[in-house]
Amino acid sequence: MSDAYLYAAARTPFGRFGGALAGVRPDDLAAAALTGVLAKAPGLDPAAIGDVVWGNANGAGEDNRNVGRMAVLLAGLPVSVPATTVNRLCGSSLDAAVVASRTLESGDADVVVAGGVESMSRAPWVLPKPDRAFPARDVTAVSTTLGWRLVNPAMPKEWTVSLGECNEQLQGEFSISRERQDAFAARSHRLAAAAWDEGFYDDLVLPVEDLARDEGIRPGTDPGRLAALKPSFRPDGTITAGNASPLSDGASAVLLGTGEAAGRIGLAPVARIAGRGVHAVEPQRFGFAPVEAAERALRRAGIGWGDVCAVELNEAFAVQSLACVDAWGVDPEIVNTRGGAIALGHPLGASGGRLLGTLAKVLRERRERWGLAAICIGVGQALAVVLENVSDEVGQG
Repeated sequence: MSDAYLYAAARTPFGRFGGALAGVRPDDLAAAALTGVLAKAPGLDPAAIGDVVWGNANGAGEDNRNVGRMAVLLAGLPVSVPATTVNRLCGSSLDAAVVASRTLESGDADVVVAGGVESMSRAPWVLPKPDRAFPARDVTAVSTTLGWRLVNPAMPKEWTVSLGECNEQLQGEFSISRERQDAFAARSHRLAAAAWDEGFYDDLVLPVEDLARDEGIRPGTDPGRLAALKPSFRPDGTITAGNASPLSDGASAVLLGTGEAAGRIGLAPVARIAGRGVHAVEPQRFGFAPVEAAERALRRAGIGWGDVCAVELNEAFAVQSLACVDAWGVDPEIVNTRGGAIALGHPLGASGGRLLGTLAKVLRERRERWGLAAICIGVGQALAVVLENVSDEVGQG
């Protein structure tokens, strides 16, 4: 079997809900990310791409009908380039990379692009079809932006509470204080702003419309300011709009290939996909699911936490991020060193690709060997991927 390598990564800026990217269709965002990552490999003949695997969590509006294939066509790639769309909710683009890596390892292709997209601003309202024709009653439109919709009555009620309530329950289970959550959120904004100011994201992020930077970063955020915000889900709760990720719009992409494909791609590989892990728990405990997903990915990579030098953990909520970091026993200072989703944004289907691109660059920047990307997923799941830095920029870590 061949190994799967990451050769390049690119993403759009992540826009605020209703912000600078709200007027851009999700299929156009996807095409922008796809075009951007392929621009990093100008010597690659696009016809050589064996498949495109694209993540998308909503799929209810302009991103319906296989948005991955729509991105291929809108990006002007040869019509012979196939594409599929996968949906593992928040983990969709990380799942896309996992599927792509298996495709490469099995020999079914030697060059694959993976990525994902979400426009939470443009997620439509939907009307369920009536049980029988011509109902003489009002019909309610249901928002598809986030969370449960059109819930099956057979589902236990404790499974279908809001994402915020799920994490308030997690807060109670692990006694993670409001102060810790706010401090974690303020750190996310501080590190994200510094990363942009230092140029870290300049070669990872391609401008779209008039937006060149992630729109949700608030450089002046501090724990004191966050402490003034009211709880969002319980009157006496700890989760606020300040210590949870925002609704966002954006797309991400990674160019993957076998080692033998380096000549065709025209680039040296940057990182090897060394381990993968997926895990599931009760739906309301989804925020804690990355704990075991990461353990499985590390075991499959043949390493332990003592080998890991960088972690990119999607910050859906500060409380679940802290619960995972605490459970792993990892040094918090190696987690999300360039900011996280609380500051950068969390366009559901695009976040996993962002994690991989950022992690690969952090490993090169720090000249370290091993890193882990992990993401929690609504309805009780999580994914994790271990990357091994194979660039020349690696020391003995």
